[in-house]
Amino acid sequence: MTLHLLVLAGYSFALMALGLWIGRRVHSTADFFVAGRRLGPGLLFSTMLAANIGAGSTVGATALGYQDGVAAWWWVGSAACGSLILAFWVGPTIRRVAAAHNLRTVGDYLEFRYNATVRGVIAALVWFGSIFFLASQLIGLGWILNAVTGVPKPIGCAVGGIVITVYFAAGGLLTSAWVNVVQLSVKVAGFAVALPLALASIGGLSGVASVRPTDTLYWTFLRPDASGMMYLAILGPAFFLSPGLLQKVFGARDDRAVQLGVGLNTLGLFLFAGVPVLLGVIARAQFPALAATNLALPTILTRSLPPLVGAVALAAVFSAEISAADASLFMLTTSLAQDLYRRFLNPSVSDARLLTVVRWATVVCGVLGTAYAWVADDVARTLTIPYTLLSVTLFVPILAGLYARRTSSRTALLSIVAGITGTLAVQFLTHGAGWGVVTPALGGLVAAIAVGSVSLYADRP
Repeated sequence: MTLHLLVLAGYSFALMALGLWIGRRVHSTADFFVAGRRLGPGLLFSTMLAANIGAGSTVGATALGYQDGVAAWWWVGSAACGSLILAFWVGPTIRRVAAAHNLRTVGDYLEFRYNATVRGVIAALVWFGSIFFLASQLIGLGWILNAVTGVPKPIGCAVGGIVITVYFAAGGLLTSAWVNVVQLSVKVAGFAVALPLALASIGGLSGVASVRPTDTLYWTFLRPDASGMMYLAILGPAFFLSPGLLQKVFGARDDRAVQLGVGLNTLGLFLFAGVPVLLGVIARAQFPALAATNLALPTILTRSLPPLVGAVALAAVFSAEISAADASLFMLTTSLAQDLYRRFLNPSVSDARLLTVVRWATVVCGVLGTAYAWVADDVARTLTIPYTLLSVTLFVPILAGLYARRTSSRTALLSIVAGITGTLAVQFLTHGAGWGVVTPALGGLVAAIAVGSVSLYADRP
């Protein structure tokens, strides 16, 4: 336990120190919001992949693999599919618009393309959903620290909240991009060492095959329910519509950086998608009666690996949670400071004053996310809320705004209302179970597209 604590304490202080050092270069909101539009393929790749491999892709996906089997691949696999669209279609297109008109946030784009009402509605929804994003990462971190070191889950959540708040408040996207390079390196090293040893601990692939051999559903990859293909509707769109990811694309220096950087991130997600699933199955083989599925990954780290390897793997998981949490904090602070405060409360604010405001907004949002993480427990369930919200509200306004010239503000607003209404209708009518493959997220997405299409047709010349 002492070794794990020492490793994590030293690593946490190193991340905060690096963030504060890089933060000295941030002198304007352009640096804070879009890193001066100087991100090349390497930095964009590392900050995107670091953001996309978080609590859901580690603690959550391993828990799903433990419980539901190989279909849990679709959690990270759906993120990879969404990232592919971002890399080669949505990303380069919206980056060019943002660079040409000096847009810093998705809210800026929505007002440029529609009006202030659309901007305000989306900004409020994104801010609300991002609280759940941030909390889910901190929940995963809290469970890990609790299982590995015995630290109470709320204290673990608070530790993670403090680390990301300090380094992100120092410099926003510029700080995050460089810190993510370190975090991604630790992730790769940790999982590269931990996975082979965990696999060896149950006798290799033959040991994996011995897990629930008569349960055909556990080994069904194209499973439409539980952890299966339904995640394409819940998660896939969020990975090319998420304001946090789009605003990282805004920081790219050119289209090539987007295509190469986000494209490599897509490849990384496809390669990583099977790792948490395999770890979940390994945990099921060794510990078939865990009290909670969220304990699958931390149990492997503490009981299946040598102490030093477990400490390195723990640092990798810690990095995953922290890097994804700073992406959530990015969405929270930009929505609050740029899209709501500057646009509607104080349009004449100076750049220096806004930089101060956004740093304080980081602190406030960090506290709120940590507070929710104290009272929530399930990573995957907490994440489905913001992923669904992003998918059903942003799908039509972003895509139709980019590729259909006559899309109006009315179409955007009607699709937002339809998406939320459709989601809530399926949620309440089926108590969250959905009708077969028609989950609340898919129902809301279909409603948004249908109403948006009818409105778009009605608005034709």
